[in-house]
Amino acid sequence: MQEDATHTVSLISYVLHLIVAVSAIIPGAQVGPVLLVVALILDLIKKSDAAAGWEASHFSYRIRTVIWAAVLYLVTSPLWFFFILPGWLAWAVISVWFLYRIVLGLVRLNKQQPMDG
Repeated sequence: MQEDATHTVSLISYVLHLIVAVSAIIPGAQVGPVLLVVALILDLIKKSDAAAGWEASHFSYRIRTVIWAAVLYLVTSPLWFFFILPGWLAWAVISVWFLYRIVLGLVRLNKQQPMDG
């Protein structure tokens, strides 16, 4: 029963991340930051509920993905101040990378496969 609840929480988290990732790519659909914080808090709180198996790897994977994306957005943000086009391109690449990681994780979750490092 606990495994089903953890799987459901993981699925909800992936859906929230997916909404954020898609909204980052579609111009004018910036609903992401609040949902991303909600998803990150959900992952941080519920990570301990997952056993050390394949589901636990998904919680760690999503947390790492969000942290890396945040760092990459922060590091590339000065490009917006100096050069609009490079800033836009950098953020577009980061957003596509974020979307790819979330879709990959969702596919592997549905196959009940762990996420590799």
